[in-house]
Amino acid sequence: MRDNINGGIMQTQTQKMSRAQLIFLFLKGSKRYYLLAMLGSMMVSLMEMITPQIIRLTVDSVLGSEPLNVPAYLRAVVQQVGGVDMLRSHLILLAEGVVLVALCTALFRYINIVSNAKASETFTCRIRNMLFAHIQRLPFAWHMKNQTGDIIQRCTSDVDTVRNFVTDQFMNVVRICILLALSLTFMVSMNFKLSIVAMVTFPVIMCYSLVFHRKISTRFTECDESEGVLSTIAQENLTGVRVVRAFGREKYEKDRFEKQNNIYTNLWMRLCKLLSIFWGTGDLVSCLQVMLIIVIGSVLCVHGEMTAGEFIAFISYNSLLTWPVRQLGRVIADMSKAGVSIDRINYIMSCQEEHDMPHPVEPDMHGDIVFDHVTFSYDEGGKVLDDVSFTIPAGKTFAILGSTSSGKSTLMYLLNRLYDIPEGCGRITIGGVDIKDIKGDYLRSNIGMCLQEPFLFSRTIGQNIGITRANMPMDEIRRAASIACVDEAITDFSKGYDTIVGERGVTLSGGQKQRTAIARMLTQRAPIMVFDDSLSAVDADTDLKIRTQLKTNLGSSTVVLISHRVTTLMSADCILVLDKGKVRQIGTHEELMAQEGIYRSIFEMQMSGSEVSA
Repeated sequence: MRDNINGGIMQTQTQKMSRAQLIFLFLKGSKRYYLLAMLGSMMVSLMEMITPQIIRLTVDSVLGSEPLNVPAYLRAVVQQVGGVDMLRSHLILLAEGVVLVALCTALFRYINIVSNAKASETFTCRIRNMLFAHIQRLPFAWHMKNQTGDIIQRCTSDVDTVRNFVTDQFMNVVRICILLALSLTFMVSMNFKLSIVAMVTFPVIMCYSLVFHRKISTRFTECDESEGVLSTIAQENLTGVRVVRAFGREKYEKDRFEKQNNIYTNLWMRLCKLLSIFWGTGDLVSCLQVMLIIVIGSVLCVHGEMTAGEFIAFISYNSLLTWPVRQLGRVIADMSKAGVSIDRINYIMSCQEEHDMPHPVEPDMHGDIVFDHVTFSYDEGGKVLDDVSFTIPAGKTFAILGSTSSGKSTLMYLLNRLYDIPEGCGRITIGGVDIKDIKGDYLRSNIGMCLQEPFLFSRTIGQNIGITRANMPMDEIRRAASIACVDEAITDFSKGYDTIVGERGVTLSGGQKQRTAIARMLTQRAPIMVFDDSLSAVDADTDLKIRTQLKTNLGSSTVVLISHRVTTLMSADCILVLDKGKVRQIGTHEELMAQEGIYRSIFEMQMSGSEVSA
């Protein structure tokens, strides 16, 4: 087990499943289709064995004078229908037999292809569903450490690679094994010496495939990791397109993408060179094997050790084996790529999900919130919070003031358990209950959070506001929007609440996005509401209107205001001043103004500026 501590969360890496275990986990629900596909493949291979025997019988015993060399039960059937003479005078029957075998082959091939397609889609659907569901339950810290582009690449490209191997290459392995067993049985029964010649090259192909396996695996790993970096660059550029355009960084981003794209291309070129050597060598060995079969088989026919019909049938069986054996080598090579992709998927699946304590509780969330000697740090640096203690009284408005990186937002991340407090580093309680003992879903559904940079989905404005509950009435959505002072702006749009919000909310201005996010949080009806600098993009007058509306309409909810703007906080019941992770001051506006300290300095600085009108 690998333990990575990121901000107090034990991002535990549970015992990884083996590749086979992971595949069998994903195969649940599609095994019957795979079994049917294997049965179809087996029957196709069996049908392919029959046609060369019909040709051998025709050449040696019907057109020639060789004794009828078939099993006793088939010999009895031939005798009942008139013997070899009847077949000689009715060659059409043998032709019809070939056609019948071809029809049966087509039928079983159809069963194989349809079943394999169903198995493939069912298998892929389950992988994607399980991956997405698992990712949804992974800790917030895990998402902070793993790049979005790389995660997407694991869930798309790597899933397709595994799907292609399991549904195509693995089925080829099954078919090749069946063909090997049946073909070699018939070949040995016709001529043992020539069968030995045919089989000599098989170990050669397998051995050099294994030699290439490790090299190819390393190259595939490099290519996959490089593709993940390329996907991340593209994803960041597309989501941050406004920043790129605003600062004229198009050329820089283009050059950055091209540089990584060239690295990715060069890695694939190196891999392709290795694969071309591998495949070319396989083709050469296979061609040499066919040449040996033809030369030695011809000599055996001339010396009477083999009939013409047996030679033709033998070449047919060898042709059936030549391509599959070459494919078997390629399958071994493709196993390298599939193995890398399975490991990349396994990395996600083996990361431990966020979990509750045994027997979690669902207490009344209207109690006091107590931060009790909380100390916290992220992996990247030193302490963000250092022995922080304070109480937020139930039903009151509590404000937090602090400079950038003082730990204000971290306090709320801990309250919402986006990060867990490490053992021995304090605790947070609500109504006397440690938040670690509270069921995670219940805790977050009762704590509404509105961040400085709100995320809006690419849906209508109405759907974004009403996303907290299914089928929310429009009048409730409009009431929340009205409290957030955004209803008038929305109704000015031609489609009103049916206006589609562009990706990441690009349809709306910064202030409109923040107010829409506030309206969304209000529909949650949470007993605890956190406004994390969520009014920073609105003007002072609108800020005042929203605060007035909130004070009138929030009822008994506990409100936490985080802001750099003193006028936003000064009417709070209690104000906490945070500096460099430590509590420096706490009290009402009047109490803090009566003290020498950070609060009064910030207030005087801001009041002497443009915010006097607030």
